[in-house]
Amino acid sequence: MIVVAFVVLFALLTSTNAEVVDSADMRQCRVYFGTGMTGDRAGIYTSILDLRTGQLGKASLAGKAIRPGFIALHPDGTRLYTIGKPAGYRGPRSGSVCAFKINPKTGSLTLINSQPSKGNGPCYLFVDPQGRNVLVGHYRTGNCSVLPLAKDGSLKPVSSVQQHKGSSSHPRRQTSPHPHSIVLDSAGKYAFVADLGLDQIRSYRFDSVAGTLTPNSPPFIAVAPGSGPRHFIFGPLEKFAYGNLELTSEVAVFSYDPTKGRLKILQTISTLPNDFSGNNANAGICITPEGSFLYVSNRGHNSIAMFSVDRDTGKLTSLGSESTRGDVPQAISIDPTGRYLIVTDKRAGHVRVFEINKKTGKLAYTGSSLNIPKVGRVVFLPR
Repeated sequence: MIVVAFVVLFALLTSTNAEVVDSADMRQCRVYFGTGMTGDRAGIYTSILDLRTGQLGKASLAGKAIRPGFIALHPDGTRLYTIGKPAGYRGPRSGSVCAFKINPKTGSLTLINSQPSKGNGPCYLFVDPQGRNVLVGHYRTGNCSVLPLAKDGSLKPVSSVQQHKGSSSHPRRQTSPHPHSIVLDSAGKYAFVADLGLDQIRSYRFDSVAGTLTPNSPPFIAVAPGSGPRHFIFGPLEKFAYGNLELTSEVAVFSYDPTKGRLKILQTISTLPNDFSGNNANAGICITPEGSFLYVSNRGHNSIAMFSVDRDTGKLTSLGSESTRGDVPQAISIDPTGRYLIVTDKRAGHVRVFEINKKTGKLAYTGSSLNIPKVGRVVFLPR
């Protein structure tokens, strides 16, 4: 019964389709950090976030792996998956995915197994809502793959591969396809791939039992040439979706038809102030659990763009930006209660915590920070 209750709580707290859970008694949350490190310190780190104060505890190495920059949790909260290689790996430099078992008491990670991902430069993972498969996007080779999961959480060999083809207008960044993220809707019926190299959000029908991706009809929706879609997320209830456009520092707002897996562009809005003239490329995007506010990290401007969300139309209104107090902000994530936002600083290796004003959406730095070299993806595990 305890396991069942935990699974239900975890699903409610992490679902993009649920209202914020009343979590007044939830005082702590475990946080995992993917990193791009190699050597003795390489691996996935963990800390405890105090949900009353916004303070992060000391970080420790939870599990060893080589360049585990992007990590994802299984829906039941008992396993963690990462791109990268197992510690001590000496084989070919092709992409791979590792599976870890989570110790519920200590948060430590034990390697279950690893599998080749059938592509190079894996940069994004997504575990389907049924917990049957891991979906992978490969930036370098321009393809996506599916790895089925066994009952013990171990990875099986790749069951499906979709290769993208083409290019777009940027002379350096868009000479070939570059899938930068892959996500599923909450029903697990449709997968969406933001391809930075093609200026497309590609759409696939997904079969979780067979572990296969099949091009949808139409197979993609195009964004403006040269804009470079990076990440793609759904808002609550999945009436709307949002994608940050890395090369033009914008956010695209989409309406979503879940019966056919189709998107329609409603709005495109800048993530930068009007008077900014330097180089910039945005990176991460996240939305509060109840869907009232959306945030995007700006590299170059070194800020987090803040937006209010119209719950009826999905459209965004700028609330300005907040300095990250660092250099080259990368990933941003919001804890399951919607109280705090964590931003990673790729260049200096800092992790900083900001409190979210639930009435205004504005961010306030809590003063809490950690130093984790080459820190990447952040995920939260309710305790």
